[in-house]
Amino acid sequence: MDGVVSEKPQIATSWQGVVRFLHKTPRAFLPMRGFSELQLIANRGIEGDRYLIGHETGFYSHKPEEGRQITLFEMETLEALRRDHGIELLPEEHRRNVTVEGVPLNHLVGRRFRLGEAIVEATRLSTPCRHIEEILGKAVFDPLINRSGLNCKIVVGGTLRVGDVARPL
Repeated sequence: MDGVVSEKPQIATSWQGVVRFLHKTPRAFLPMRGFSELQLIANRGIEGDRYLIGHETGFYSHKPEEGRQITLFEMETLEALRRDHGIELLPEEHRRNVTVEGVPLNHLVGRRFRLGEAIVEATRLSTPCRHIEEILGKAVFDPLINRSGLNCKIVVGGTLRVGDVARPL
């Protein structure tokens, strides 16, 4: 094909989202409490949270994991649960620390990104567990497969606030 230039399709590598809700709890089985801000501590976790390294009191603390210092969940998943499955799941019920909107969580594994003034590194997708069904009495396990959030390591700490921007580095 002389003179014809084949162009590769453009792939969107830019996104920007926003922090909608922040939650933590000091121990497993206690309800998640909402906050307007959280203190993120580099290489340790969230001040006062059940998975803060060195003070673990969470359900999975017997399986220590450096990459679970902060967890994120999509607003879009809450909307999809309501729309597609008739399940009302509130931001404090999914048991993740940060609810974001406009952030492609499933595509960020292995990448670093800015979360407010902090920098986090996505380590792996979260997996749903039956534990959440026991706590909530809602059949969310199957609908949350591949949409259960993202586990991250805190690379650079700082204060994270509701309304902060999440964006690529």
